[in-house]
Amino acid sequence: MEKKRAVVIGATGQIGRAAVDILVRDGWDVTAVSRSGGKDENWPDDVKIVRADRNNDAEFAAAIGDGCDVVVDVVAYGAAHARQLTAMADRIGSAVVLSTTVVYEDDKGRNFDTAREPGGFPHLPVPIHESQRTVQPGETTYSTGKVALEQELLAAGDRLPITVLRAGAVYGPYSSFPYELYFVKRNLDGRRKRVLDFGGEGLFHRVSVRTLAELIRLAAKQPGSRVLNACDPEVPTVAEIGMAIDAIMDVEAPETILIDGPSTEPYVGKTSWMIEHPVICDMVAAEKELGYRRVENYDNSLQEMVEWLVEQLAGRDWKEAFPLLAQTHPHLFDYVAEDAWFTKALK
Repeated sequence: MEKKRAVVIGATGQIGRAAVDILVRDGWDVTAVSRSGGKDENWPDDVKIVRADRNNDAEFAAAIGDGCDVVVDVVAYGAAHARQLTAMADRIGSAVVLSTTVVYEDDKGRNFDTAREPGGFPHLPVPIHESQRTVQPGETTYSTGKVALEQELLAAGDRLPITVLRAGAVYGPYSSFPYELYFVKRNLDGRRKRVLDFGGEGLFHRVSVRTLAELIRLAAKQPGSRVLNACDPEVPTVAEIGMAIDAIMDVEAPETILIDGPSTEPYVGKTSWMIEHPVICDMVAAEKELGYRRVENYDNSLQEMVEWLVEQLAGRDWKEAFPLLAQTHPHLFDYVAEDAWFTKALK
C-alpha cells in the first residue's frame, strides 16, 4: 500500500520536529518544509527536505507539490496564511493547524492582551471549553492574529477539513522560550533562595511537545473541521514545577519565599507563569473527537526538557543560548535585585 503524504510547515522548530518524527513513525511519507531547509539528525533519510518561505505563495505552493493527504502547519498566523492554505484545497486532503489557548477572553472582554492593565487579567471559567468566547480577529497582537487565522480556516471547512489545535504553553526540547529556565539556571548557579509571587500557586495549562505531536498525529489520521484544546493531563502550580525540577536536577530544594499577590518589585518573583487567575483547559473534546489518551508521564517530559536546557547552557551565557527569551525577559536573572529584596524582606 502506498504511503500517505504529509507536508509539515515549520518543520525545524520545536513543534515541527516532533510532528515530523511522530508522522514518520506512524508510516507517513513526510516532506519537511522550513525557511532554513534544515534537517534534524534523528530524521530518517527518506524525509524529503524542502526550503521555502511561508510568506512566499509560489514557494509555498511548490512545497505542497501536486498534492498531499495532510498539511501540518505549525507556523500559520493571520488571515493571509489561512487564505494561502485554503486556496490549495484542491491539492490538500486535510490540514492540522496550530493555534493557541491565549485566544480566550472572559465574558467581560478581559484577555491576555489586557492582562498587564490593572484588573485586566481574564477571569476564565475552569475548565475552559472550546466554546468560550475569544478575542476579536485582527493583526495587532498574537492572539488576535490567531483568531483571524482560525475564523478564515473554519469558514472554508466545506472545501477543506481543518483541525485547529489550541495549544497551551508548549514545553520540551528546542524551545525558544523555555520558561523552565527560571528554575534550571538558578539551580545551576547555586541560588539557595528564590521568591515566587501569587504564592507560587499560578496555574497555566501547558502541553508537552510530545503530547502535542500525538494530537497532531491523531488529527492527521481523522480529518475533520473542528477546534480542539491541546494541553497536558496535569496542571502543576509554579511552585510544583520548581520542586519537580529540583528533584530532576538532584538538588536540595532552595528556600522559597512566597509573596501573597503580585510582586511590587519589577524584577523579583515574576516567573513567566505569573498569573492572577487559573488558566485550565478542558480536554474532553480531544478525547471524544480523536480518541486522545495520555502518551507520556509528566516527570519524563519535564526531565527531557531539563536535560536539554542544561546541555544548551553548557559554556554559554543564557542570553546567547536563548536570544528570543532574553529579548522579552531581559531581567529574568537579576540576582542583584533579588538579593536586595531578600535583605529588605527578611529583616
